[in-house]
Amino acid sequence: MVLDAKSEKLSQELKDLEAQTDNELKDRWRGLYGTKLPPKIHRSLLVAAIAHRIQEKALGALKSSVRRHLIQAVNNPATCRPSTGHLSPRPRAGTVLVRDWGGVTHQAQVLEDGIVFRSQRYKSLSEVARVITGARWSGPLFFGLRSAKEQNHGTP
Repeated sequence: MVLDAKSEKLSQELKDLEAQTDNELKDRWRGLYGTKLPPKIHRSLLVAAIAHRIQEKALGALKSSVRRHLIQAVNNPATCRPSTGHLSPRPRAGTVLVRDWGGVTHQAQVLEDGIVFRSQRYKSLSEVARVITGARWSGPLFFGLRSAKEQNHGTP
């Protein structure tokens, strides 16, 4: 129950950002980032950056190792190799998978013997992907656990 109230508060705080004035958003930026606002930043990017920081503070940020890997990938994409140990086609029980589709964020929780989506139990991620899209999908591909290349070549 406490988690639900916390989630609702966070959700409302994020929704309220759109209604804030430019000056309120600038003040919010300075409070969250402790820096001056970048010059000529578009309002939509400002709102997204503030929302990101609010969520980081509420839910936690990326591990420093992941952040370093992302920075390296941006700075030198030619030397960045995908890690084979991070993505698994069979996530552990308790994992919550998130996918945006059709402007809606969908969450599915992995169980020992299936998947829970919208309070319904399914046997596989592919069933959940079909409910979301209305079409046949590979569940691991839809939820980003496999790339299309891996899917086509049968690589685990």
